[in-house]
Amino acid sequence: MPRVVELTSYPIKGCAGVALTEAPMTPAGLAHDRSFMVVGENGVFRSQRRDPRLAVVRPAITADGGQLTLHAPGVDAVRIDVDRASARVGVELFGTAYEGIDQGRAAADWLSGVLGAPSRLVCVPPEHGRLTDGLTPGTSGYADSSPVHMLSVSSLQALNRRIAQKGSGPLPMTRFRPNIVVDGWDEPHTEDRARRITVGSAELGYAKLAIRCAVTLVDQSSGAKAGPEPLRTLAGYRRAAEGGVAFGSKFSVVRTGELALGDDVVVDEWEG
Repeated sequence: MPRVVELTSYPIKGCAGVALTEAPMTPAGLAHDRSFMVVGENGVFRSQRRDPRLAVVRPAITADGGQLTLHAPGVDAVRIDVDRASARVGVELFGTAYEGIDQGRAAADWLSGVLGAPSRLVCVPPEHGRLTDGLTPGTSGYADSSPVHMLSVSSLQALNRRIAQKGSGPLPMTRFRPNIVVDGWDEPHTEDRARRITVGSAELGYAKLAIRCAVTLVDQSSGAKAGPEPLRTLAGYRRAAEGGVAFGSKFSVVRTGELALGDDVVVDEWEG
């Protein structure tokens, strides 16, 4: 039976993930996933596409979401009490306007120092109410689109075999920043064909393919660009009809629940 072998939440968009053994699945994905975002002085979100050092920012958040601690190599950590009540400020994500709640000067000064550019930290306001598109619509915090990104071990193994044929070394799963990693699907890209999935007590509905960008060229342990893989190899066999290259799939939350490492991944409905 296919099962969950990795479970990761990314509290701050673009920053390092938090490995989990169990987690609630909320309407917006794993608890606290992409509930914070780093923005520049103009309110536009920062991404590893332009700010790869985001990868070395390691957040830790309490279960109730009340405190957030930021870690990075070579600097003292900073801990903040999460503000969910102050005035809303305008932010921009892929050209769309949203609102956020600024988390104060201590977080801003710390991030500005680590990233080498003026930065602020915002969190999703309680009334966020963002709608996401795809075959199964849903909601998410500051994720690129749908709230849950799933990838299988077999898909990565197939990619790494092709990369090896080009004379390069294998890439780790972290390059792709999935929320749920599934082992036990023998055929690569099985996640692309699943339309309804039960995992733990939660149910997920397929939204779209995950179209990959330059973030996959960033070494997630060092925060340094390390291309041209995987995009070079993916371009040879994973081009998507809508443009770009696809690797992994995005899902919306149909039913909230609890999930944990080792949970069975049951496909209740397949494509077609």
